Amino acid sequence: MGDYFIVRGGRISIPEGHFCYWALNSILPLLPAKQRKLDEPDDWMPTTWEVQCPDPKGRVIMQMIPIDPE
Repeated sequence: MGDYFIVRGGRISIPEGHFCYWALNSILPLLPAKQRKLDEPDDWMPTTWEVQCPDPKGRVIMQMIPIDPE
């Protein structure tokens, strides 16, 4: 696993101390949608877990992994 951050509700924790600004901006709009109830039959959110960073030099693919709430 590379750089990562953890979202709990409206709070983001970056345990390693940094995360790419451009990568974070590309994934932020999806986070509220991933936290809602995902049970609509035509909803694409339950099957989408990867986001590509828009930085053309990076070619970074980020994976969203659900964790148990604490």
